[in-house]
Amino acid sequence: MEVNPEQEKKRIIAFLKNIFKKQKIENAVLGLSGGIDSTVSFFLLKEVLPPEKIFTAHLFYEEPVFSHIAQILETAHIPDENMYLLSIKEPVDAAAKLLGIENTQEDKMRKGNIAARMRMIVLFDLAKKHSALVCGTENKTENLLGYFTRFGDQASDIEPIEHLYKTQVYHLANYLGVPKKIIDQKPTAGLWSGQTDEGEFGFTYEEADQVLYLHFEKKLSIKEIIHQGFKNTEKIINKHKQNLFKHNTPYKLSHFES
Repeated sequence: MEVNPEQEKKRIIAFLKNIFKKQKIENAVLGLSGGIDSTVSFFLLKEVLPPEKIFTAHLFYEEPVFSHIAQILETAHIPDENMYLLSIKEPVDAAAKLLGIENTQEDKMRKGNIAARMRMIVLFDLAKKHSALVCGTENKTENLLGYFTRFGDQASDIEPIEHLYKTQVYHLANYLGVPKKIIDQKPTAGLWSGQTDEGEFGFTYEEADQVLYLHFEKKLSIKEIIHQGFKNTEKIINKHKQNLFKHNTPYKLSHFES
């Protein structure tokens, strides 16, 4: 699963340059959560576009974690007017109230989905305002596990790191010089207080990456992977299977008739 970070950086930058050139669009909008995926995406984006062409949005529900993000943006010379620091709490709470969402575990997930979709609304509105492409931040692990909100954090115009497993994103982050504070923090979608990705999974990204890689890249069976010592293999593959529908919607009559 090792990647050559220098080569990977060159590949992604060439890809981004090609897309912006083909689409004849000069600006990009990026949601910066303060996590590793969005930060790596930003570090790659700033190699392609000048600072004045990049618009960032930190869209928080609880408290902003903008201090270390602001330092990165300042170092990259992103103009102040290009940085959006916006609370989504009021519109998310209003939607939750309208829909009668309460504080049960099931309703917590519903409200989290609203938060993810609210961020999508803001990012695409900013893209319209600035004639920009929305840069996504999804990695391959999240994609295979279906760990995304449809029409929420999954929505984008361009995905620079979706081909990389989470652990490969960490390799690239170290090479790009992403601050250690960001690399060391626990991954979270920021959907509710105390939420972490691995806490929801019940397994680590490191194990998930190994299992997914062995199953999808090396074509090993579940039994063979378990034999190699990965105790959560069935849980990880089942997570993938349970969320496969997210990749197949919307269902269309033409798909069934062809």
